Amino acid sequence: MASCAVDSLWFSEQLTTPSIEPMTGMAYALARTDRLKVGAGLAVLPGRNPVLFAKQLASLSSLAPRRVLPVVGVRPYRRSEWDAFPVPAGLRGAVFDEALLLLRRLLSEPNVTFQGEFFTVREFGLGELPASPLDIWLGGASPAALRRIARLGDGWLGGMITPEEAAAGIEIINEEADLAGRRIDPEHFGLMLQMSLDGLAPSQVEALRAYRPDVDPAELMPVGWDAARDAIEDFVKVGISKFVVYPAVPPASAGLFVDAFARELMPLQT
Repeated sequence: MASCAVDSLWFSEQLTTPSIEPMTGMAYALARTDRLKVGAGLAVLPGRNPVLFAKQLASLSSLAPRRVLPVVGVRPYRRSEWDAFPVPAGLRGAVFDEALLLLRRLLSEPNVTFQGEFFTVREFGLGELPASPLDIWLGGASPAALRRIARLGDGWLGGMITPEEAAAGIEIINEEADLAGRRIDPEHFGLMLQMSLDGLAPSQVEALRAYRPDVDPAELMPVGWDAARDAIEDFVKVGISKFVVYPAVPPASAGLFVDAFARELMPLQT
């Protein structure tokens, strides 16, 4: 793999695949590099201990300042993994909101007392806090998720959406943020773009149709580098400026994929 100026490396929360667990992968990548930023996209927050998660993020940020990019979500992508992050029935959104509020306070205050419905800490501090505030982006694309991003998030990392849906989502987030007296940085709208290198397998088409029966699978997963470039340009036109690009099936050589990514897509970077 040739040296290339890739901005960041992202680890996905997928418990039942060979992928690396996000916090483990982030620590390894940070230790092996000097400038590379690393992200968790998406780390599931409800069902995870927010105090431990805050300590992990603070520790990584202390070891590698300004190179940690946390993105959190409400539940795993795969329904089969939902039970691995247990929360009271019907309360996943409420648990997420409270966990996020506690997480933010722990990462920014030296001493925290918090009494919530689901979490309680008394005069609790993490020790060394991040030298600069960590931006915490949120995933999701439902109306509730978009409103939550406007109220509680620093940015949006969407996925499995069309450019039209991205445009509508940005509009909702900005409107709701205005109502909440907040502002989301216009450079903080991103997309996880899954692409296929050599066509969609029947199993992939079936999975995409099950997840989004209302959308043509080809609109959600471009096939080949030309289609990926076209998709990125379409999303840029509606306000998406950050992209996490990854192959639908791990290539035989990750190095060859990164080299091709740098050659085919990085010239689009501005």
